[in-house]
Amino acid sequence: MPTPTTAPQTISPRAAAPARVLTVAGSDSGGGAGIQADLKTMLALGVHGMSVIAAVTAQNSVGVQGYWELPAEAVRAQFRSVVDDIGVQAVKTGMLASAELVRTVAELLAGVDAPVVVDPVGVSKHGDALLADSAVSVLRDRLLPVATVATPNLHEVAQLTGIEVSRESEMPDAARALQDLGPSWALIKGGHLEGEAADLLRGPDGSEHWFRAARYDNRHTHGTGCTLASAIASELALGLDVPEAVAAAKEYVTGAIAGGFALGAGIGPVDHGWRLR
Repeated sequence: MPTPTTAPQTISPRAAAPARVLTVAGSDSGGGAGIQADLKTMLALGVHGMSVIAAVTAQNSVGVQGYWELPAEAVRAQFRSVVDDIGVQAVKTGMLASAELVRTVAELLAGVDAPVVVDPVGVSKHGDALLADSAVSVLRDRLLPVATVATPNLHEVAQLTGIEVSRESEMPDAARALQDLGPSWALIKGGHLEGEAADLLRGPDGSEHWFRAARYDNRHTHGTGCTLASAIASELALGLDVPEAVAAAKEYVTGAIAGGFALGAGIGPVDHGWRLR
């Protein structure tokens, strides 16, 4: 009996390229965070992801075993190669590792006419340092002023502003202090607090927008911060305004956290493809 065959599908050519988003960050060899998480998020949200690799990590589910910065000239060359030819509708920054790289990226972004989402990565999910102490002041003084949105977690808020947040009522003061450092919008992520997962976005006019979601009892949350920042950048590239982009990104990352899965012996990643399953 002949084997049934499936007729070949007709695929129509795309009329135009999708929106383009650039991530400037570190590579996560375990695939859960960093450049890898950024590109997965961008694909899931329907934009074309591009990358400038600033550092390479040896990283898995139990921690970061080491990282190596790329030379500033390599970061600059990657950036110019992409931006000058392809162009961008949004940029996201993550792990930049050193003062020199933070300074280099800030200079490059100052000449870009596109929204910039800065995720001021300081430590990994496992508590491993990913930003040199000497780079914190440069990030504060040079990179945050070119940010459209800055998305620190509570540890990073303390590192940048000196404000320790232990309860939700303290988040508005932290957002104000962060915004005083230069970003147009400050998003304070309250995921490390108890109760529901509440984030606070403060606008240029002092307006406050709260975003809340159920907290899932799932320890496999590696890549959450990278994923959220990349999702915000993707939604901005698609034309949403900042509060709309944060709301859409929050919905996406909440589903990814709910779908987080075990991988290796430690903390597994969020599920970037949860909408496809």
